[in-house]
Amino acid sequence: MNTTTNIVKTVTHSGGFHCSKDALTDMFGWFLQVLLACLAFTCLIAKRFCEPRSERRSWLIWFYDTSKQGMGAMVIHLANVWLAGQYTGDPCTWYLINFLLDSSLGLLIIFTGIRICQFLSRTKGWEAINFGEYGKPPSANAWMTQCCLYVLLMVIVKVSITLFMQLDFWENVKDFILSPIPNPKVELAFVMLIIPFFINMLMFWVTDNFLMYKSPSKRRRCSTESLLHRAKIKYRSLRHKKRRGSESDLMLSADDELLDPETVPITRAAVFT
Repeated sequence: MNTTTNIVKTVTHSGGFHCSKDALTDMFGWFLQVLLACLAFTCLIAKRFCEPRSERRSWLIWFYDTSKQGMGAMVIHLANVWLAGQYTGDPCTWYLINFLLDSSLGLLIIFTGIRICQFLSRTKGWEAINFGEYGKPPSANAWMTQCCLYVLLMVIVKVSITLFMQLDFWENVKDFILSPIPNPKVELAFVMLIIPFFINMLMFWVTDNFLMYKSPSKRRRCSTESLLHRAKIKYRSLRHKKRRGSESDLMLSADDELLDPETVPITRAAVFT
């Protein structure tokens, strides 16, 4: 019994696993996960109020946009919690590595998938897969289709990241990451709340910009502003040319007066008299 206790202490202090296998799924772990979800979606509510009043989404459209993220984030999170317990070693570090890869490489895959769906929507006429566009009035069927597509993107992200995690060098990363934190509760708070909160806030904000629909009036206004800008530049250039032309006309008229033959004799006669 004493030998087992000494082995556990040695592993803990040597940078092995700090939190136990069920640390992510005990009461404290689930409390941190629920708190993280509430804080993360609070930033999306704040983002809606940061939108200009003329372009602010209705609560229904906002719910349609953000619920896709909610479903996808839940799938990714539950998959990370389950996968963290399948690796050997500290599950907190494995969860954090998965989370960081999902927030970097995964975001690139999400962006590519959304752009492909929007391209297919324009070329094939599949309006239901155009993310952020639900028809008038908003259709629940279009929202459900986009939810399924987004969850499918999350599955692709998780499969890609899991295959990438099979590389051998992640063992060295696992031994290094979070090794300075000896307290398992503090480590769990960093892994499940502190670090994910700031990264999720940025990721949710960016992904919401991918998913939300930009109205044609906004695009037309942007194009109109660019046309006005080009017109102003052209007007200034024409005005500058006109000014230069008027100055050259004045110089030419002065030269013509000097070279006028009728004025030359008069000038000479005046000199001789």
